[in-house]
Amino acid sequence: MTREEQFKQLEKFREEAKLGGGEKRIEAQHKKGKLTARERIDFLVDEGSFVEMDMLVRHRSKDFGLEKQRPAGDGVVTGYGYIDGRLIFLFSQDFTVFGGSLSETFAEKILKVMEQAMKVGAPVIGLNDSGGARIQEGVVSLGGYAEIFLQNTLASGVVPQISAVLGPCAGGAVYSPAITDFTIMVRKTSYMFVTGPNVVKTVTHEEVSSEDLGGADTHASKSGVNHLTADSDVEALQKVRQLISYMPSNNMEDAPRIKSGDQPDRIDEKLDSLVPENPNQPYDIKEVITSVADNGVFFEIHEDYAKNIVVGFARLDGYSVGIIANQPAFLAGVLDIDTSTKAARFIRFCDAFNIPLVTFEDVPGFLPGTHQEWGGIIKHGAKLLYAYCEATVPKITVITRKAYGGAYDVMSSKHIRGDVNLAWPSAEIAVMGPKGAAEIIFKKEIANAEDPEAMLAEKEKEYREKFANPYLAAERGYIDEVILPRNTRLRIIQALRMLENKVDKNPVKKHGNIPL
Repeated sequence: MTREEQFKQLEKFREEAKLGGGEKRIEAQHKKGKLTARERIDFLVDEGSFVEMDMLVRHRSKDFGLEKQRPAGDGVVTGYGYIDGRLIFLFSQDFTVFGGSLSETFAEKILKVMEQAMKVGAPVIGLNDSGGARIQEGVVSLGGYAEIFLQNTLASGVVPQISAVLGPCAGGAVYSPAITDFTIMVRKTSYMFVTGPNVVKTVTHEEVSSEDLGGADTHASKSGVNHLTADSDVEALQKVRQLISYMPSNNMEDAPRIKSGDQPDRIDEKLDSLVPENPNQPYDIKEVITSVADNGVFFEIHEDYAKNIVVGFARLDGYSVGIIANQPAFLAGVLDIDTSTKAARFIRFCDAFNIPLVTFEDVPGFLPGTHQEWGGIIKHGAKLLYAYCEATVPKITVITRKAYGGAYDVMSSKHIRGDVNLAWPSAEIAVMGPKGAAEIIFKKEIANAEDPEAMLAEKEKEYREKFANPYLAAERGYIDEVILPRNTRLRIIQALRMLENKVDKNPVKKHGNIPL
């Protein structure tokens, strides 16, 4: 074979790989409103930066006629590229080739990029669009999944892992995205479930659509499996790019600090009147977050799940920070099972990747009731407490209003290694709300009074003036300073600068036993 013929053969193989399952299947993919595996990569990485690996890999199966169908690439495109000039590794499953089903060689390709990412310390992004394990390969494909799960677990907390689910993801395939740090889904085209609607109907006699069972909105609002929702592949990939900008490349680095153009000492006088004088009236904690964040930009995570707590990323003076905030506009900001697990997982991600935590606190306590107690609010609430206690990154807390009972302790209090704890003058730091406290402390006096309601109101006022304020905590040093709300941004930024070189360590151990 001449050199020219060798070059032509190489080009032929490359073109075959780029075509995936062929024009008809590519057209079918587009008709579903989905991009192809390679088109997705083009939208994700910086233009011209993608370097493909294992383009010419072919499966080795000889059963059920598969030896006659051996497309180059075997249904997954793998390699590395750059996002905003930063190295990332990725795999993009190709639904046009055997429905994106995972084979032995398919798994080997994914494992290779994951292992390389670990060696060089770069994030891994998975673009998932697969019908699951390749049935014709039997247990070999199952073994491939298990090896990917193991690598996901070993990489957890070492390099960021992001899963974009851009098509079906069923059976064992769902567990790789579940182990990764963040999952993004697309409405109407993404599905995740352990068992599909047909199996559900057979076993439980429930009739449910794929969308209702495991669609993007279902997992965003009900299960919490989905962290971010998009309306198209392109929007999902843009969100991946945004998300990656807030995190470091690995656990030995800090997140990139950028020049925001926003003045660190900018004040916002509207914060002074944001908290209503009536302690039972709601307000939107996101107004506080966007007020203090650089240029008012807040990248929220889990927006539709457990809305009584808000989590997400922002920048303060260019520093990337993780925000955790009770939301008094939803269920009064009370802590419950779902909010506890939502916030705990986010806190542990930030701590693993050296991202400071900023907590805005307005919490009346934990949600009472049999549903919560029987559902395990004790162990789930302990997850949040554990996550805050374990975290060694800079921790800054601002109490805007209520900080009652055990919830005060949990929300990054000074007692669990909070570094800088601030409060607004409207803060109420107490064992419980004034009314409940008065009913207990002055039970006999109220019962024996001529006008019990008037006596209760009087005692409630007395308790509020004495205990429901930030000053007793400040006297003890539990609050570092009571600040004017308008100065919140500046004071947090000053704290971040002071804590930039913070070093804190946990006792040497294999790992703790978080209350799962």
